[in-house]
Amino acid sequence: MMRSISVAILALMIAGIGWLTFDWYAQRHSGEAFGAPFQLVDQFDKPITEAAFRGHPSALFFGYTHCPEVCPTTLFELDAWLKKLGPEAKDVKAYFITIDPERDTPKVMDQYVSNVSKRIIGISGDPAKVEAMAKSFGIYFRKIPGDNADDYTMDHTASILLLDRNGAFVGTIAYGEDEKAAMAKLKRLEAGA
Repeated sequence: MMRSISVAILALMIAGIGWLTFDWYAQRHSGEAFGAPFQLVDQFDKPITEAAFRGHPSALFFGYTHCPEVCPTTLFELDAWLKKLGPEAKDVKAYFITIDPERDTPKVMDQYVSNVSKRIIGISGDPAKVEAMAKSFGIYFRKIPGDNADDYTMDHTASILLLDRNGAFVGTIAYGEDEKAAMAKLKRLEAGA
């Protein structure tokens, strides 16, 4: 009985956080291109800018390759959802933007992302530029020190951001969101609704 109540409370908290995140983003960025211009590099060390998020719907996830659970789970789920949707999400492009560029070089990003998906593109670059880009998209992140300088984790926003063909914010997929709800959001994103 107590377990059922705890699960119900947790589900309500997750739904509430998802709604608050969506509402906050929607109020700040209604109908206009989301985020500031940026100049970074993709996993192949080729230049990439905000233009990559225009002309097609986009799903953006900010994380890091040393992440123990949230990032790999999110990337595997996103890849699986896009595969299941097939033609219903054919134009959706997915991006994994590091919030730990000191460790996540383009080479590291390529190895990591290539093991997860052929559809997701990794983005990295100069730490100051990555920080500015992430902040312009409203992404929270901070370094959590470990036992030594190389041993640290990153606390960060765990939602996937959804952008329309013009780069405008249209929603989020929260970490742990129900598969059917997440896939419905990706279908709507593809349809432009």
